[in-house]
Amino acid sequence: MEVIYSLIPGMTFFGLVFVGILIWSVKKGQYEDMEGNASRILLDDDEDGMLHDYPKSTQEAAAPKE
Repeated sequence: MEVIYSLIPGMTFFGLVFVGILIWSVKKGQYEDMEGNASRILLDDDEDGMLHDYPKSTQEAAAPKE
């Protein structure tokens, strides 16, 4: 029973510290864009970057014919 008397204030202190950290991170904008990075990984921008490295003749040969 004596252990509870020391655990309750300790856990209250840690709870208040974690709530303070949560409030600080929300004010700093850590949770502003929750979907940005998740949907950005699905975009395929690699092909455009690779075409800039090749000379023009290679780009014309690699381009699909219409």
